[in-house]
Amino acid sequence: MDTSNEGSQTLLHLKGKHVLITGTTGFVGKVMLEKIMRSVPDIGGVYLLIRGTKKYANAGSRFANEIASSSVFEFLKLNAPDYFNDFCHDKIHCISGEITEYQFGLPRIEFRDLAAKIDAVVNCAASVNFREELDRALKINTYSLRNIVELSDLAGNIPVIQVSTCYVNGFNKGHIHESLSKPARVDIPRHKEGYFEVGNLIEELELKINQTQEKYEGKELKRQLVDLGIREAHACGWNDTYTFTKWLGEQLLLKSLRGYSLTLLRPSIVESTLREPSPGWIEGVKVADAILLAYAKEKVTFFPGKRSGVIDVIPADLVSNSILLSLAEQFKSPGKHHIYQCCSGSANPLTLGNFIDQLMAEAKENHGSYDKLFSRQPRKPFIAVNKRVFNAIAFCLGAALSVVSQTLIRLGFKRGLKAHRNLEAAMTLSTLFSFYTEPEYVFHNDKLMDLAKRMGKADQDLFPVDSKAIEWENYLRKIHMAGLNCYALKGRKQALNKVSNTSLVSSSEKQAA
Repeated sequence: MDTSNEGSQTLLHLKGKHVLITGTTGFVGKVMLEKIMRSVPDIGGVYLLIRGTKKYANAGSRFANEIASSSVFEFLKLNAPDYFNDFCHDKIHCISGEITEYQFGLPRIEFRDLAAKIDAVVNCAASVNFREELDRALKINTYSLRNIVELSDLAGNIPVIQVSTCYVNGFNKGHIHESLSKPARVDIPRHKEGYFEVGNLIEELELKINQTQEKYEGKELKRQLVDLGIREAHACGWNDTYTFTKWLGEQLLLKSLRGYSLTLLRPSIVESTLREPSPGWIEGVKVADAILLAYAKEKVTFFPGKRSGVIDVIPADLVSNSILLSLAEQFKSPGKHHIYQCCSGSANPLTLGNFIDQLMAEAKENHGSYDKLFSRQPRKPFIAVNKRVFNAIAFCLGAALSVVSQTLIRLGFKRGLKAHRNLEAAMTLSTLFSFYTEPEYVFHNDKLMDLAKRMGKADQDLFPVDSKAIEWENYLRKIHMAGLNCYALKGRKQALNKVSNTSLVSSSEKQAA
């Protein structure tokens, strides 16, 4: 644990506070919890809302087996094992509940009791599946926030930190600053206080969901609800169901918590840690990693993207620090609404071309150091092409390869032509991620940097948020790729499956609650 942090405004304002955190079974939630345990020893208590599973029926057992056992806590376990155990025993309070159920599925008296105990809520829970069924995405990313609002109200206007995403920006182009995002393709009434009145839109979505549920069932129902989510997101101005429903959730909070303490904390593409608790710590396969793995396994050699486009990547520890700084600010100056973007695009841009070049250079020079990433040095280059060109090439190749593949299957080859399967993998990745690799926007974080400056030098050292600290060549080649190899992948077979499995490729965690 950190001990020499005199002068930290964050430590001062978090001292003795009791904070409810959702989503600690997920990537960002784990990094933040570890940071609290290591750097905020005087916090009063941490309440974790954790959903039970078939394997772990209650929150306590799931915490022990899925959170406390995580490698993210290795530093604490090795350097301060007694402190770690005492913190878990004395200050961690596990609540068995479901964020999507009314009052988290708790009896009324337990919900009120929880409200009486806590001083703030940090909501990291989400479904970040880009192709989630629309009804499920709404429940998790939008409707569940009604429980957060009710809890905050019962507790007496306590601060709420909502972890959202920079990509609520949708299809808006240009320089995106830390302000309310407007729909790019639909006209929605806007309240004089800034937020959008989305009640009618949500009613229309529910009507379409009900009509779909009446018409289909089983696997076909799921597919139709996924397609419905994508269609409605595109029609309104968003790339996917995830970002669309997160934007709707922002409007719900902004309206319901008028006059309350609310911060919308928007990260960009969250990737492995820069420094803490150890460089490169990561869990699961994120957006950029899906492309990296597809290239490493020689599944993809060309991909739709703009080499000059800025892909906005931010390490998870900078996101965690941003959450804690913004929480301390709400305790220091309550009753305000803030929007912060935790990103790198404006201050320290990483272009897609640079990302690809670093990946190929490391693969060429040091592929043997990554036993789970590379089975051999990739033999072909990784080329970014215009999306229209990609689609034209893919269409022509697909038609020819499909005929050859089907012929091989008829002749007794079970899996058909490998090149055809690889093209299908490239098409899947294109559908999911081309929005992020051909960016027409740049995110700014001036307000977040102003917050860090206001909190003072001690907090800038203890809770760094500045993306200028990232040296991209070193981060990509020596930190991030090493972290993927060490933490995210358990073996070559699993690594290959992560490329093939759309659900893993398309989300960093299905739901963290």
